[in-house]
Amino acid sequence: MAQLLDERDFGVLTSSMSLLVALVSNNHEAYWSCLPKCVKVLEKLARNQDVPQEYTYYGIPSPWLQVKTMRALQYFPTIEDPNTRRSLFDVLQRILMGTDVVKNVNKNNASHAVLFEALALVMHLDAEKEMMSQCVALLGKFIAVREPNIRYLGLENMTRMLMVTDVQDIIKRHQAQIITSLKDPDISIRRRALDLLYGMCDVSNAKDIVEEILQYLSSADFAMREELSLKAAILAEKFAPDLSWYVDVILQLIDKAGDFVSDDIWFRVVQFVTNNEDLQTYAALKAREYVDKPAIHETMVKLSAYILGEYSHLLARRPGCSPKEIFSILHEKFPTVSTSTIPILLSTYAKILMHTQPPDPELQNQIWAVFGKFESCIDAEIQQRAVEYRALSRKGAALVDILAEMPKFPERQSALIKKAEDSEADTAEQSAIKLRAAQQQTSNALVVTDQRPANGTPPVGQLSLVKLPSVSNADQNTAEQGETQSNGALTIMDPQPPSSAPSADLLGDLLGPLAIEGLPGAAAQPEPNLVSGLEGGSNAADALAIAPVEEQSNIVQPLGNIAERFHALCLKDSGVLYEDPYIQIGIKAEWRAQHGRLILFLGNKNIAPLLSVQSLILPPSHLKIELSLVPETIPPRAQVQCPLEVINLRPSRDVAVLDFSYKFGTHVVNPKLRLPAVLNKFLQPIQVSPEEFFPQWRSLSGPPLKLQEVVRGVRPMPLVEMANLFNSLRLTVCPGLDPNPNNMVASTTFYSESTRAMLCLIRIETDPADRTQLRMTVASGDPALTFELKEFIKEQLVSIPVPSRAPAPVSPPAQPVSPPTATSDPGDILAGLL
Repeated sequence: MAQLLDERDFGVLTSSMSLLVALVSNNHEAYWSCLPKCVKVLEKLARNQDVPQEYTYYGIPSPWLQVKTMRALQYFPTIEDPNTRRSLFDVLQRILMGTDVVKNVNKNNASHAVLFEALALVMHLDAEKEMMSQCVALLGKFIAVREPNIRYLGLENMTRMLMVTDVQDIIKRHQAQIITSLKDPDISIRRRALDLLYGMCDVSNAKDIVEEILQYLSSADFAMREELSLKAAILAEKFAPDLSWYVDVILQLIDKAGDFVSDDIWFRVVQFVTNNEDLQTYAALKAREYVDKPAIHETMVKLSAYILGEYSHLLARRPGCSPKEIFSILHEKFPTVSTSTIPILLSTYAKILMHTQPPDPELQNQIWAVFGKFESCIDAEIQQRAVEYRALSRKGAALVDILAEMPKFPERQSALIKKAEDSEADTAEQSAIKLRAAQQQTSNALVVTDQRPANGTPPVGQLSLVKLPSVSNADQNTAEQGETQSNGALTIMDPQPPSSAPSADLLGDLLGPLAIEGLPGAAAQPEPNLVSGLEGGSNAADALAIAPVEEQSNIVQPLGNIAERFHALCLKDSGVLYEDPYIQIGIKAEWRAQHGRLILFLGNKNIAPLLSVQSLILPPSHLKIELSLVPETIPPRAQVQCPLEVINLRPSRDVAVLDFSYKFGTHVVNPKLRLPAVLNKFLQPIQVSPEEFFPQWRSLSGPPLKLQEVVRGVRPMPLVEMANLFNSLRLTVCPGLDPNPNNMVASTTFYSESTRAMLCLIRIETDPADRTQLRMTVASGDPALTFELKEFIKEQLVSIPVPSRAPAPVSPPAQPVSPPTATSDPGDILAGLL
């Protein structure tokens, strides 16, 4: 193949590249020698060197060959060689800069085919932020042009770019144009705009996006209303600045599009209201307002009846909210409802009777008359409720114990998110997700192997798929001879499960895109270096992060610096936690309030199985952590996905430790790894106005709720860089609150089981003449939270990790700030004690 890529004839070269795409999609490892040749082909085409006229299409040098070459490059893991990478980025830069919209349709089609393939390659290579910004700016131009096909492609590729780290803020700049696309005449463009808005939504823009969706809902096509309703409900739940806003949104949703609001949505509201006492009075009041309308949807009747049955007694002293008035207004809706709603209304009436103490004889007789009417109903459910409620309601005061308030629901993952992902169109990429997710093991650990499909080559359209290297036929047979292990998990795997196989509940519900992203940097290392020392990491103590001293002489050394990987994952939610010549442990997480859901990816990089795999979580007292069972054996070239649930009980900076071990041949490897379930993961950024900030700031007058400290030894950085650091820590910088331009004010909300939602305020005062010191003030309504947050921010400012590379010939002089070492880092000491 490498020789064929040197071919000068463009016809032969194009055919060879088609063959290479098919081959490398199955097994990239055998074709490493072709990678630099592909880059050279791209360079030649980008510079239009020696391209015959008959292969130039509307002035574009062989667009077919350019597309195929870039597609082949996407099947290789990220390119590490700096020269090859630089050459490739030069070519991609030239393509990005040289593509524009012209009037000729054929030229547009060809140039955009090349451009969008280049964008896919830029995303795959995880390019520098500047190039990503350039890509987003280019797509921003495309979503504003008149040509619908180009607008569609711009929106679709911008949605793909959301999978790339650190570009969401850049995409937000185009929010107004994306919202305009919701009103496009073409329904396919409207759908892409909705997908993009859904993907780019976070706490900072959730209100704007959800309100736009609600406004659009009343005029949207019927074909889109169910999807709009579902996504508005999910966004309101995930990013609600407060729960009362969430209730408002769902009630508006039901009011505007009741026919398209599934039962799952109002069930979820009931769960939230039941579990949050502060919300119950507000929800009952809003339900009373809506049920007062002359005509409301039946779903609104169900929700209002349930909430008023449980909590209308909290409104009893308000005008128009006596038990008799609540019953009267609900019973007005009775003739309009279907059979499925009558049982809910009967339950509500029984609850109203229970809460009316002392009993009201007139109300009692009215409700008993309703029960009596349905005691002979042909519907068994209605009849049973009527008979039982009438009998129970005659028991007097004992009724209060029998019909007590509903208990709190157990915390659970939203079924709405699962439903939204199941309703997505089945593209090639999503099929890949489903194919991999279908192989879930009985232990909830998902094993994904890279086996050859039964019928020919797999589809080539899965551009962003980073595959683990394939195995030979002999190795494949070994991989398929699964054995049931004592702690579950490994059985014979069908290389091509049927398309109807159900997806893994956890992954389908939360982490669908993971299967297509794959683990970054999954390239196998050359055999001679399998048990060699660190490549580019000189400080063994720092590289091993928190491994006890006696284990640091382990013959199997990690690849890369573990401490740096941990610190990077403290600021982002996906990446590699640990890697050595045999295994790669990746992590992907989603955090919502005090709950976290993580997936550990255990990838076997070799052609022999990893044996005696064991995993133990050593949690600090403030975290409740549950890890699913890990299979004792990980097959060759396979990846196991292990769900991990985290609940934050109270504020603390202590770190959980993953004690992981496995056996490869004669080597027993036992790294101990800090998990990035750190304090800032339980923060939700919130923007506060001066009207909200100053009263709160003054009310928290001093210690222990407001703490101030002069921090010395700070790493010098401009205020803009510090603001970026705070944003990555989920602290929202609030400009304009402090009149001094050298100062900075930030706010956030902290979530835990003990504090619930707690507003935190931070003020940083810097000295332009001496950037190595500053004064920090932190305030919150909880003394422990104030102290822990202050110390946490101080650690980030003083001990920002500096990447350690190859050892320098001369040791540098001591600096005011140094990265934590294995003996001084509190996390290291904790792990050693554990």
